[in-house]
Amino acid sequence: MPEQSNDYRVVVFGAGGVGKSSLVLRFVKGTFRESYIPTIEDTYRQVISCNKNICTLQITDTTGSHQFPAMQRLSISKGHAFILVYSVCSRQSLEELRPIWEVIRELKGPDLSQIPIMLVGNKCDESAELREVSTSEGQGQAGEWGVSFMETSAKTNHNVKQLFQELLNLEKSRNVSLQVGGKANSRVAKDKCDLM
Repeated sequence: MPEQSNDYRVVVFGAGGVGKSSLVLRFVKGTFRESYIPTIEDTYRQVISCNKNICTLQITDTTGSHQFPAMQRLSISKGHAFILVYSVCSRQSLEELRPIWEVIRELKGPDLSQIPIMLVGNKCDESAELREVSTSEGQGQAGEWGVSFMETSAKTNHNVKQLFQELLNLEKSRNVSLQVGGKANSRVAKDKCDLM
């Protein structure tokens, strides 16, 4: 089946166990599972508004391992927007995102300012004793890479919808919205994306 041109493809990257699947499932289905089940690759779909037409937000939840570099490169080449997830409880998970960011730059070009990319520190509900990456460190890394930043908790649903809304708001080439029918909240600027 050929891919629909009105799909808007978001790809979620990050190390194993940082909560990529949990963020996507919390957003798409409103659920959270405590158990960890490794992902090879899953795709979820959500109806959104794009240039005042209904289209599909296609979210690709990628593997946390580096065993499938060809799949990773294919996901990047087809993606319109990217979510780079690390756990605030794991400095290593943040460091593991650098090679992915570098491949995005390689495939999409060195000027990423027109591509929606969000660096996400997940598990921000964890206690301060478990935290290895401060909010300011995450913001600093995002600034160095020239991407946007947000902290989330899939477990408590903190900033999950806001993450996807903000990612769509970064889209410059078309008007994408989580809301169908133009009933987006007033904070959403004209010619931007909204979740439904």
